[in-house]
This record gives sequence, C-alpha cells and structure tokens, in this order.
Amino acid sequence: MNATDRTPADLLRSALAADPGRPLVTFYDDATGERVELSVATFANWVAKTANLLQGDLGAEPGDRLALLLPAHWQSAVWLLACASVGVVAEIGGDPADADLVVSGPDTLEEARACSGERVALALRPLGGRFPQAPAGFADYAVEVPGQGDRFAPFAPVDADGPGLVVGGAELSYTALVERAREDAAERGLGGGARVLSGLGFDSWEGLSAGLYAPLAAGGSVVLCRNLDRLAPEALAQRVESERVTHTV
Repeated sequence: MNATDRTPADLLRSALAADPGRPLVTFYDDATGERVELSVATFANWVAKTANLLQGDLGAEPGDRLALLLPAHWQSAVWLLACASVGVVAEIGGDPADADLVVSGPDTLEEARACSGERVALALRPLGGRFPQAPAGFADYAVEVPGQGDRFAPFAPVDADGPGLVVGGAELSYTALVERAREDAAERGLGGGARVLSGLGFDSWEGLSAGLYAPLAAGGSVVLCRNLDRLAPEALAQRVESERVTHTV
C-alpha cells in the first residue's frame, strides 16, 4: 500500500487504485447461512454512498461523534470507512446520549433512542435488506443509502491527526490508527494477498484490526465471520480451504 496513506479512507483509495476487482471483505453469518463477498470496488461504492448519506442527509461534520452500535458485520466495516471519509469520530459501543448521531442494529434500538441527534437503523438482514417497517424515530439505512451518489468528496478536509476512533475506552487519531494497523499487519506477517479469517467482534481493537484495518493496510482481505461458534470444526476447515485463508484469528 502507499506509504503516505494517513487515514483509513486513504488506504481504501490506494486499494482501489491497485486492484479494484479483488475481494476485500467476505462476510459469513453462521446463524443465518448468509455469505456476502465484496470486491474493493463494491466495498468502496458502499462507503461512498454511506459517506454521502452521512455528510449530506444527516448533516455530519468533521469532529462529530457517532455512536456505532453494530456487531462485526460487513455493513459495520462500511460505516467505519464512511466515518473516516467524512472525518466523523466512530465510537464503538458509544453512549448514544453523548453522541451527535447513532447507528444501531436491530438489537440496540431502545438504547439508541437516547441520542438527540440523527438516528440510523440497520436491519442486518441478508443482502442488506430493509426492515419490514422502519423503526419509529430512525432512518432505515437500506432505504436511504441506495439513492446516494457513487462518488464522495468531503465538504471539509479530514484532519488525519484529529480523533478518528474510540474503542475500548481508547481514542485514536486516524494517523495512529493506520500506524497501529500497519504494525499489527507486520506482526501477523500479512502482506499483499493475505487472506485473514476472523471471528472476533468489533468491540475491541484486536477485533477491528484483524477484521478490517490490518488486512486493508497490508493490501490483503478479510473473511469476517459472525456467530462462528456455531460452525462445526470440519466445516470451518472447509471454509479455510475454500476461501484460501492464509491467516486465522
């Protein structure tokens, strides 16, 4: 990847320039049987649409705080990169009452209602499906995002040295996040073409790094597995082989 990249959005742009057709995120939910594979180009398109929603319709600005109440999921990864594109601080499991915006899955809607700002809900259904009926007081992400633009340009420059992510009580700037992701990639021996299988949640740096940032920084990809504990050992071995996994976490 480009050594001058300073934000996660920079890393994604470099990945897009290098090889837009290669897989970036392959997602499994072993509770539902869902499998979704996103190339770099497809993932970047989702990020652009989400960033346009965030900046345009939701009025988010650099430095705003977004409470992200989502599990490890491909749509969570999209939101993390969209926040980095706009300059919004993503607070993993943050307190909605203290946030400017909240993004919630179906299991945390009551908690999310404490946010006095904009609220977005994700059904987390297969293929990014919408709620049968949008929760009161929330915008349904699956309804709002398809009509957004396929290209994104921030209204204001993103400060790479400003706050970018809060996880586990620790705040990281975008620059620190990228540096830490590169260090993790080096420690794990990840290089271009590495394929990391992770069953970790996104509620810790270890899970975020293994499930998104380190593979992205290394020019690799991730096989992100939710509810992996429901998968039999022999089925897991088959997945490792069929997905050409090079590293497991």
